[in-house]
Amino acid sequence: MPHADFTWDDLDWDALERLRGAFLSGTGTGGAYWQARSDLASYDLTFAQRIAWKWDAVLAELQTRGWTPPAGPVLDWGCGSGVASRCVLRAFGPETFSALRLFDRSSLAMEFAADRARAVFSRLAVQTGEPAGERGGLLVLSHVLNELPETERDTLVELVRRADTVLWVEPGTHADSRALIGLRERLRDEFSVIAPCTHQATCGLLTAGNERHWCHNFATPPAGTMADSDWVRFAQRMGIDLRSLPYTFLVLERKGLRTAEERFSGWARVVGAPRVYKGFTKLFSCEASGVRDLTLQKRDAPELFKRLKHEEPVRLVKGDVEGERMAAIEATLP
Repeated sequence: MPHADFTWDDLDWDALERLRGAFLSGTGTGGAYWQARSDLASYDLTFAQRIAWKWDAVLAELQTRGWTPPAGPVLDWGCGSGVASRCVLRAFGPETFSALRLFDRSSLAMEFAADRARAVFSRLAVQTGEPAGERGGLLVLSHVLNELPETERDTLVELVRRADTVLWVEPGTHADSRALIGLRERLRDEFSVIAPCTHQATCGLLTAGNERHWCHNFATPPAGTMADSDWVRFAQRMGIDLRSLPYTFLVLERKGLRTAEERFSGWARVVGAPRVYKGFTKLFSCEASGVRDLTLQKRDAPELFKRLKHEEPVRLVKGDVEGERMAAIEATLP
């Protein structure tokens, strides 16, 4: 939620164009994105909201699955303007958490994120600064991998290993997805994989022949965004397609922390977006046995086919499979 005192009329367009260039080139690492508080305010109203829409899609799926994090503190590492942790607090309720810690290489970003969090969640204790070796709690990571050299990823893995639960969202690029899959494999001996997977086995995308595929989905902008004159102007000036919101994510929970309920054991994850044709749709599915392309005939699931044709998201499916044909399907559409 953007700050009510900062509006579209207040945007620093020069700062947004500079930030956009830094994002694309990768030259803005090390906290050098932010030169003034107005940079963060302009970003929080625009680019950060697109990240929030991705987080909202992930959090809606977790709620559909019936998963909530245990009570405890939250650490938003690499917080930027703090939009990710605000989405998490709003989704699960600030009363779920004992405190919020915000860390970023930029002190300006930490100050901005803390002010925003205190304004929205006035009763929550908000702290800033590097975590001092604490264990437990929820770790929130958002759009950090492409800024970390390989040597620093090992340090981040150690931070993950100190957490009880992890919510991690990255851009839905091939490179970021593959990097996150690699980290999933490093961590699955210590953590249960809550999502996006429906299983605990080795990722099927690592099987030879699947190198061109990657684990991603697409978020949907809020209703009315495409007709909103402010968003249309922003998209035109920044060269952005408002409809394109690919993301990849990983949710982990430390093994033994709680008794797990396997609600979606035996279900398959739909990777990417269903491809809808006349009379049938193709679903690229991932389950414990691996990944494969499945065909769903319109006559086997007419209501679901209709919803897919209207681009409603489908995340999990279950049904009878004969060869590459799926029938008697159940589906979740968060």
